[in-house]
Amino acid sequence: MARNSYSKLALAALTILATGFASGQSLYKYRGDNGEWIYTDRPPASGTAAEVRTIKSHSTRAAVSVTHRLTGNSIVLEADNSYFAPVEIAVVFDSIQGTEFPDPDKELRWVLAPRSKRTLLSLPALDDANVPSVSYRFAYLPGDPGSRHHAREGYRAPFSAGNNFPVTQAYPAAVTHDTPDSEHAIDIAMPIGTDVLAARGGIVFEVAGHNFKGGINRAENAHSANFVRILHNDGTYAVYAHLNWDSVRVRPGDYVVAGQYIADSGNTGFSSGPHLHFAVQRNAGMAIQSVPVEFRGPMSTSVAPATGNVLAAYP
Repeated sequence: MARNSYSKLALAALTILATGFASGQSLYKYRGDNGEWIYTDRPPASGTAAEVRTIKSHSTRAAVSVTHRLTGNSIVLEADNSYFAPVEIAVVFDSIQGTEFPDPDKELRWVLAPRSKRTLLSLPALDDANVPSVSYRFAYLPGDPGSRHHAREGYRAPFSAGNNFPVTQAYPAAVTHDTPDSEHAIDIAMPIGTDVLAARGGIVFEVAGHNFKGGINRAENAHSANFVRILHNDGTYAVYAHLNWDSVRVRPGDYVVAGQYIADSGNTGFSSGPHLHFAVQRNAGMAIQSVPVEFRGPMSTSVAPATGNVLAAYP
């Protein structure tokens, strides 16, 4: 068995949000109280006219892969990162036969540049080996663990200037933001269909826009939120979640600027009502960590979001 410190890593790639949904679901489309279009898996109140559609299954492939091949007298492990963002990857060997072990003092972690391939390891075969073989698992996380949060100009509120919406959850409140990846997240109550704007410029590297299921059962709905993730120039990335069905207007590889329209707010995923979940996160070493943010206020001031306060947008 290989000697390393990652035996407890998850078997699958580490991502905070899934992008698929079960086949054959019914989607209800109807007008809300304010005339906005609502797309959901839940039927409207009695008497409200609704269009019902059957949505076929949708899925996406993992964005990072690890393969191995026998080259000469060595087994070579290679990784392929198709994200428009760097990723950290860790490998755990379950068995190694007929080759040398990796250096026990070397951490089996690497950072892959965006849209890149690289050789991770080359394990020379032992002289008396017949057919060398390896069995391994890997996990990955977007972001460079060397990144540090630094926002020179602060963040603009993620909606149109002149509007304001109540903050229903922000640090140190922890009703549902009870893990390190969401500790400093902000929930902003806003009607379904509200324009969501980029709070800071960067490169879009992951989106999900085909989900319409939502509800307060975390186990059933945690992986059903539509979202956009945008990489900033300091290596952190913003998450905009619970977006409306089929409203995402950016795709991986797009560069967006602060204030650019990216999607409509919604009520998908683990959600008790229409709102936008906004967080800035960094890879803290195979672990997602949220970081505190402040928004632009009037007269070049900064505003720290607080539960129960109203957040206003300034250019």
